[in-house]
Amino acid sequence: MLKTLPRHAAMEQFPILEGELHIAGKPISMLAAELGQTPFYAYDTKIIDGQIKRLRETLPASIKLHYAIKANPMPALLQHMAARVDGLDVASGGELASALASGMSPADISFAGPGKRLEELDAAIRAGVLLNVESRREVEALADLSHQLGLPARVAVRVNPDFELKSSGMKMGGGAKPFGVDAEEVPALLTRIGELGLGFEGFHIFAGSQNLRPEAIIEAQQQSYLLALRLAANAPSAVTSLNLGGGFGIPYFPGDTPLDLAPISENLAALAARAAGELPQAELVIELGRYLVGEAGIYVCRVIDRKVSRGQVFLVCDGGLHHHLAASGNFGQVIRKNYPVIIGNKASPAQTETVSVVGPLCTPLDILAERMELAVAEPGDLVVVYQSGAYGFTASPRGFLSHPDAVEVLL
Repeated sequence: MLKTLPRHAAMEQFPILEGELHIAGKPISMLAAELGQTPFYAYDTKIIDGQIKRLRETLPASIKLHYAIKANPMPALLQHMAARVDGLDVASGGELASALASGMSPADISFAGPGKRLEELDAAIRAGVLLNVESRREVEALADLSHQLGLPARVAVRVNPDFELKSSGMKMGGGAKPFGVDAEEVPALLTRIGELGLGFEGFHIFAGSQNLRPEAIIEAQQQSYLLALRLAANAPSAVTSLNLGGGFGIPYFPGDTPLDLAPISENLAALAARAAGELPQAELVIELGRYLVGEAGIYVCRVIDRKVSRGQVFLVCDGGLHHHLAASGNFGQVIRKNYPVIIGNKASPAQTETVSVVGPLCTPLDILAERMELAVAEPGDLVVVYQSGAYGFTASPRGFLSHPDAVEVLL
């Protein structure tokens, strides 16, 4: 009799048919054969489109939806996103080039990052994208470059707020941070932006990421709006753009509950109504990365060896932390937790056992699953890691120990 393993919300997006996981209508073993190699990442565009549709139907129509491409900058995926969102947010010159190549209008691209090089600032001014300035040094450099080029730089101030997004996976604001300009220093910087004749447009306030508590996101959005309203009094011109950040999380671990968008939508509608009177020229922007693409991707590697060491079973695979640092627990987790993992070609197993899934690297950190109940697997079977559409391929140390690289496919 085939056994059904426990599945939580993070594992429902890909169907299991005749005992095998399918993605975009294909059995995982067929996809592996077509690609001709493992490991690989696969992304399902229908799941991405469904997530965007859900947001469009739930959030107020006036809210602009931007994609933070650091979550997943795969060129084919980026072109897909550019046709479906209102803007792209980049964090390097390389990402800027990718965003410009995607077909998105430069007017709808913004550039944030605490250490922008002069050549990156130059490229951004020439392209006509919005620069989220993060220091006095950047403002002065932009003024010099604008004078040399005869092009006024478009700027917004990235603010390091005096609050943080509570219960967020990664805190990007509040306290001492390398990101943005401390809120109390912003008025003086705004004065300087006006003196230098830069093209001021607004504010970018990003308090944190990966949050599943709507009440925490709502509180951060409300405080971000009030902070921007207060700072607008010192602005050299009207605020036309207010990026409220993101923070929308996805479920990774047992017990995680999918984010409830309804109360967030209600709050954004209230803020939009306020902004219509208090910041009448401002577009309100939500910047999301993981929430748009994270659940649409899987990472697949192949079992090379099955080993038993003092009673513990290890499945040694051809992929690991060098391709998927986050799943190994080494990308910001304080306490290591297992991502959702299955044996993709034995998704309805007759027998299960408790195993650890490890990679080929000579380090004890190379773990994809630790003491999980999985199908009894042998060399050749396919390990699938869910929730791998964001912060996977490009967020991992792929050159470590010089193993073969993974490939990516958009389906």
